[in-house]
Amino acid sequence: MALRQAALLFLGFLLLPSHETTPNKGLVSLPIRLTVENELSNVTPESYSSSVLEGGVLLGALRRLQEAQLDFKFTVKEDPDFGVFLESVNGVAGDQHRHTYWEILSENSGEYTRLDVGIGCYAPKADEHIVLRFSKE
Repeated sequence: MALRQAALLFLGFLLLPSHETTPNKGLVSLPIRLTVENELSNVTPESYSSSVLEGGVLLGALRRLQEAQLDFKFTVKEDPDFGVFLESVNGVAGDQHRHTYWEILSENSGEYTRLDVGIGCYAPKADEHIVLRFSKE
Protein backbone atom coordinates (compact mmCIF):
# COMPACT_ATOMS: atom_id res chain seq x y z
CA MET A 1 0.00 0.00 0.00
CA ALA A 2 2.80 2.46 0.92
CA LEU A 3 4.60 1.65 -2.32
CA ARG A 4 1.43 2.39 -4.31
CA GLN A 5 0.99 5.76 -2.54
CA ALA A 6 4.63 6.65 -3.21
CA ALA A 7 4.20 5.74 -6.88
CA LEU A 8 1.06 7.88 -7.15
CA LEU A 9 2.79 10.80 -5.43
CA PHE A 10 5.73 10.49 -7.82
CA LEU A 11 3.40 10.35 -10.84
CA GLY A 12 1.51 13.41 -9.56
CA PHE A 13 4.80 15.26 -9.18
CA LEU A 14 5.75 14.45 -12.77
CA LEU A 15 2.47 15.84 -14.02
CA LEU A 16 2.88 19.21 -12.26
CA PRO A 17 3.76 22.04 -14.64
CA SER A 18 7.42 22.93 -14.48
CA HIS A 19 8.74 26.44 -15.11
CA GLU A 20 12.13 25.04 -16.02
CA THR A 21 10.76 22.95 -18.89
CA THR A 22 8.83 25.90 -20.35
CA PRO A 23 11.20 28.88 -20.11
CA ASN A 24 9.77 32.36 -20.79
CA LYS A 25 6.17 31.04 -20.87
CA GLY A 26 3.95 33.66 -19.32
CA LEU A 27 6.79 36.11 -18.70
CA VAL A 28 6.19 39.72 -19.67
CA SER A 29 8.58 41.58 -21.97
CA LEU A 30 9.35 45.07 -20.66
CA PRO A 31 10.44 47.83 -23.07
CA ILE A 32 13.52 49.88 -22.19
CA ARG A 33 15.34 52.77 -23.82
CA LEU A 34 19.09 52.81 -24.20
CA THR A 35 21.41 55.71 -25.02
CA VAL A 36 25.11 55.38 -25.80
CA GLU A 37 27.13 58.53 -24.98
CA ASN A 38 30.82 59.27 -25.35
CA GLU A 39 32.04 62.15 -23.13
CA LEU A 40 35.49 61.98 -24.71
CA SER A 41 34.47 62.69 -28.30
CA ASN A 42 32.09 64.90 -30.24
CA VAL A 43 29.97 61.94 -31.34
CA THR A 44 26.19 62.41 -31.21
CA PRO A 45 24.58 60.10 -28.63
CA GLU A 46 22.94 57.03 -30.15
CA SER A 47 19.48 55.92 -29.02
CA TYR A 48 18.07 52.42 -29.13
CA SER A 49 15.02 50.50 -27.95
CA SER A 50 15.17 47.03 -26.48
CA SER A 51 13.31 44.84 -24.04
CA VAL A 52 14.00 42.64 -21.07
CA LEU A 53 11.91 39.86 -19.61
CA GLU A 54 10.31 40.82 -16.32
CA GLY A 55 12.89 39.98 -13.65
CA GLY A 56 15.58 39.63 -16.33
CA VAL A 57 18.88 41.48 -16.30
CA LEU A 58 20.33 44.25 -18.46
CA LEU A 59 22.78 41.85 -20.09
CA GLY A 60 19.83 40.05 -21.70
CA ALA A 61 18.44 43.31 -23.08
CA LEU A 62 21.85 44.23 -24.52
CA ARG A 63 22.17 40.81 -26.17
CA ARG A 64 18.65 41.10 -27.59
CA LEU A 65 19.51 44.55 -28.95
CA GLN A 66 22.76 43.32 -30.50
CA GLU A 67 20.86 40.55 -32.30
CA ALA A 68 18.25 42.98 -33.63
CA GLN A 69 20.38 46.04 -34.49
CA LEU A 70 23.37 45.74 -36.81
CA ASP A 71 24.74 49.09 -35.60
CA PHE A 72 24.89 48.06 -31.92
CA LYS A 73 27.72 45.86 -30.69
CA PHE A 74 29.15 45.27 -27.24
CA THR A 75 31.63 43.03 -25.51
CA VAL A 76 31.94 41.98 -21.90
CA LYS A 77 34.69 40.71 -19.67
CA GLU A 78 33.97 38.28 -16.87
CA ASP A 79 35.74 38.62 -13.55
CA PRO A 80 35.57 35.50 -11.37
CA ASP A 81 34.93 37.58 -8.24
CA PHE A 82 32.85 40.50 -9.49
CA GLY A 83 30.95 39.12 -12.49
CA VAL A 84 30.37 40.60 -15.94
CA PHE A 85 31.85 43.99 -16.86
CA LEU A 86 30.91 46.03 -19.92
CA GLU A 87 34.16 46.17 -21.90
CA SER A 88 33.25 47.89 -25.18
CA VAL A 89 30.27 49.43 -26.95
CA ASN A 90 30.17 50.03 -30.69
CA GLY A 91 33.91 49.45 -31.00
CA VAL A 92 34.94 51.79 -28.17
CA ALA A 93 36.66 49.99 -25.31
CA GLY A 94 37.63 51.13 -21.86
CA ASP A 95 41.34 51.18 -21.10
CA GLN A 96 42.83 50.74 -17.64
CA HIS A 97 46.01 52.68 -18.55
CA ARG A 98 44.04 55.62 -19.94
CA HIS A 99 41.56 55.42 -17.05
CA THR A 100 38.58 55.19 -19.41
CA TYR A 101 35.54 53.05 -18.74
CA TRP A 102 31.86 52.53 -19.51
CA GLU A 103 29.61 54.00 -16.84
CA ILE A 104 26.08 52.57 -16.57
CA LEU A 105 23.38 55.03 -15.51
CA SER A 106 19.63 55.16 -15.12
CA GLU A 107 18.04 58.45 -16.21
CA ASN A 108 14.75 59.71 -14.81
CA SER A 109 13.48 63.25 -15.50
CA GLY A 110 16.99 64.53 -16.22
CA GLU A 111 18.46 62.99 -13.07
CA TYR A 112 21.18 60.38 -13.60
CA THR A 113 21.85 57.62 -11.10
CA ARG A 114 24.85 55.33 -11.34
CA LEU A 115 23.81 51.70 -11.08
CA ASP A 116 25.17 50.00 -7.99
CA VAL A 117 25.44 46.63 -9.76
CA GLY A 118 26.64 45.57 -13.20
CA ILE A 119 24.84 44.50 -16.36
CA GLY A 120 24.76 40.89 -15.22
CA CYS A 121 22.78 41.74 -12.06
CA TYR A 122 20.73 44.85 -12.81
CA ALA A 123 17.03 44.21 -13.56
CA PRO A 124 15.61 47.19 -15.52
CA LYS A 125 12.07 48.41 -14.98
CA ALA A 126 9.50 48.95 -17.73
CA ASP A 127 10.26 52.03 -19.86
CA GLU A 128 13.48 52.71 -17.96
CA HIS A 129 16.10 54.82 -19.72
CA ILE A 130 19.56 53.26 -19.42
CA VAL A 131 22.59 55.35 -20.40
CA LEU A 132 25.92 53.77 -21.30
CA ARG A 133 28.40 56.63 -20.97
CA PHE A 134 32.06 56.39 -21.96
CA SER A 135 34.00 58.40 -19.38
CA LYS A 136 37.40 59.04 -17.90
CA GLU A 137 38.22 58.77 -14.20
